[in-house]
Amino acid sequence: MSETLKFEDLKSNIDRCISNKSSFSVIGLSGKMNLAIELIENAIERKDLTCRVYTSGRIAAVGGSFFGGITGIAGVLSSVGIAAHNLATYNPDYEIAKHLIDNKLTIEYKK
Repeated sequence: MSETLKFEDLKSNIDRCISNKSSFSVIGLSGKMNLAIELIENAIERKDLTCRVYTSGRIAAVGGSFFGGITGIAGVLSSVGIAAHNLATYNPDYEIAKHLIDNKLTIEYKK
């Protein structure tokens, strides 16, 4: 079972979560998502672990854009970018999913 933290509690709990190799989520990120990602990435890297940050649902949006025209070209270019990013961050210890509509992050320990 993963823990849910509020942004205000992130700094005081992040090192414990990473040290325990826990999966967790962070809510209440209105306007603070990039700062939260930076804090989490730094905590993960301080423990000599790796991470991948991605936008949740992005691959589904790319799949729907292969129907042609400008949208099709954008879909192909996006999928190439996603593939390159996945190769560059192959087999990470943590995956950080950005849920833009819900203003939350899901941090999942993968190994």
